[in-house]
This record gives sequence, C-alpha cells and structure tokens, in this order.
Amino acid sequence: MHVFFEDDGAFKAGTVLVDNDASLQIEAASGKRMKVKAANVLLRFTEPSPAAMLAEAQKLASELDPDFLWEASDGREFAFADLAAEYYGRTPRPAEAAALAFCLHASPMHFYKKGKGRYKAAPPDSLKAALTGADRKRREAEQIAAYAEELKRYRLPEALRDKLPMLLYKPDKLALETRAVNAACDALQTNPIALLAACGAIPSTHEFHFNRFLFDAFPGGTAFPPYGDLPGVPELPLAAVRAFSIDDATTTEIDDAFSVRALASGNLEIGIHIAAPALVIPRGSQLDALARTRLSTVYMPGRKITMLPEAVVDAFTLAEGRLVPSLSLYAETTPDGRLLRHATRLERVPIAANLRLDAIGEAFTGAVASDEGPWTEELRALWQFAQCLADERGRPDTPRVDYSFYVD
Repeated sequence: MHVFFEDDGAFKAGTVLVDNDASLQIEAASGKRMKVKAANVLLRFTEPSPAAMLAEAQKLASELDPDFLWEASDGREFAFADLAAEYYGRTPRPAEAAALAFCLHASPMHFYKKGKGRYKAAPPDSLKAALTGADRKRREAEQIAAYAEELKRYRLPEALRDKLPMLLYKPDKLALETRAVNAACDALQTNPIALLAACGAIPSTHEFHFNRFLFDAFPGGTAFPPYGDLPGVPELPLAAVRAFSIDDATTTEIDDAFSVRALASGNLEIGIHIAAPALVIPRGSQLDALARTRLSTVYMPGRKITMLPEAVVDAFTLAEGRLVPSLSLYAETTPDGRLLRHATRLERVPIAANLRLDAIGEAFTGAVASDEGPWTEELRALWQFAQCLADERGRPDTPRVDYSFYVD
C-alpha cells in the first residue's frame, strides 16, 4: 500500500511499512523512513510506485489552468479529490487527484486552504485584487532586472536620474530603483556609491557632499515659494551720518554698517547700523514663515543660500549710495574710545561707502599721519572703541587665526 500525504506544508508519497491506525510508518519516495499521522494522509493507492505517481502528478499539474478550476469550483468549499472527479468526469487516478492537489496548493490567490486536502475558491473581488498585485509585482521584477542590466554595464538608466538624491543619501529599500542598484551591486560585488559614481552619477566629490547637505538641510529645495508683494516701508527719520560697511571682497549681502560723528562736546558718536527687512515682513505672513524656517543665510566657500528671497535682500542691502531703513545703535565715547552712553533708533541711513577688507589696510592702528587715506580717521575711532571694549571684557588667552577661502 502506498500513500500520498502532506508533510510540513509539502506533498509527498511513500510506501506504508506499518499502519497503526493513528499513525503510519512510511518509506518516502526519497528513501527516507518517517512517521506520519493518519490525519495527514490524503490518498491511499496500490499503483503506480510513489515516485512514478509523483512524477506524473507534477506533469499533469503543470497542464491545469487555475482560472478554469476557480470557475468550476463555484465559490464553494471542497475536497481536492472531489474537484478532481468533476474535472475528469470519473473517478480520478491517484496521479490525477494528486495533480489537483498540487495545482490548488500552488494557487493561493485562487484558492484558500481550509484544512487537510480542503480548499475554498477566493471571492471574485479578492481574486481580482490578488491577480492585479501579482501582475504589478511581475512588471516590477522585469523593470528591476532591466535597470540592473544597464547598471551592470555602467550605464545609468534615465529613469534613475530623478531618484539620485534618494539613492545616494537615503535609499528607500522598497523602491524599484534601490532594488535595481542593490541587485547590480550584488552581481558586481561593489557598493551603491561606487557603482553610481562609475555610472557618471557623481560629477565630483564636491558636488556629492554639497548635494548631501542640500538633501539633509533643504529637502524641499532652495527655491522660495511665492510670498506676495512686499509692503511699503514706513516713513522714518533721516540719520545725520555718513555710514560705511566693512566686508570681504566677495560679500554681496551687506547687512551692517558703521558711522563716526564728532560731537560738539569733543566726544564721538559711533553708530552701528543693521539692515531691517523685518519692517516689511508682517508677523505670521508667508515671508515671516520662510525666514523662521531658514533662520540664517548659509555661507560656504564659493556659494551661499540666503535666508530671504533675493528681492528682499536687494531691497534692504546696505549698498553704497543708497538710503536704507536700519536699526541703529549709537554709542557716545570719549576721544580715546571709552563708552559713556548709548541709544537705539529706527531710521533711514545713507550709505556712503562699502569698504573691502583687502583694501583698507591697517594704517588706522598707528599714529595719525598727514597723508592718510579716506575713512582712516573713522576706522581708527572704531578700532580704539573696540580696544577699550576688549580691555573691559577681557581678551582671549589664545589668539584666533582667521582663514579665508576663495573658490574659483
């Protein structure tokens, strides 16, 4: 006597050595001897041999159409042997019944398993959804394979270009593009960064790291969304000063300036003037939200990413020859730079000059000379004031070295 049985989720066949009613001692077709519960036996037969029966059943199963079987099952629960009898129109041979079991077991989208040898046809909506999902997975697998083949030839598929930030900096394990890159890496025994670099996706190490910064700090990009028209600047008093800024030669966003004015008492009035775009940025407005999101301009060698849109920067930058709304701090000092008192004003400040660090020199740190250049007297007053403040606050024990970088 031979049996067709289920063991650990797989169908097997073997010859009965001992039948103990509740369990059987069986020699499987593979030659292995095993103990099988009687409840797991699905068919008993005398011929052909277990190996021959399995071979024929698997061949017949490959010829069965699960869609047709699903329609024939009429949505009911059934035993595989009963459906085999309906399908063949007679009592099925062992191999034919086993073939139905193989086909039903291999079609979980069409048939739900309800017990040992029993199945139920999936509802139409569930089957449709499952088939749609299976078709999508098939198409995705084909697409992944196609991408991987291109990558293995060190060619970057066009569809992957828009996904490069994700692939380089934060791979989505479920994305088709990531799976394709990983498949190609496995085949080539390399890593994603090296593979994408070999495919020309990384123009330079500088671009790689800069774009990584943008990916982390500006996930929505650096462009500003629409923010509407700027309100008009309120009427402000005119400052009686000639202000000047001191900046690096590459600075274009000038947000602070100074002024020095002699007072009738013989003291000096030193002004520190800060650009005030907040005058036209209403609290809670779109522009206010943009500024709060960025908080600061990002400076780096050769580039910068401004906190405010270019139009707002241009409207309030302290450029030479302009009259700009500013918040001013005025400090009255003695001629040698000691602070006496200070006051704050909101006003319009005339900008007389934009001085550059590489051009002003250090003449203001020495004694007064007859042939001093323009602004030297004002710079000397600022320097003396700074020395007095440093003496009061204390100087650092370790001198600081400033470095300047210029990128062509």
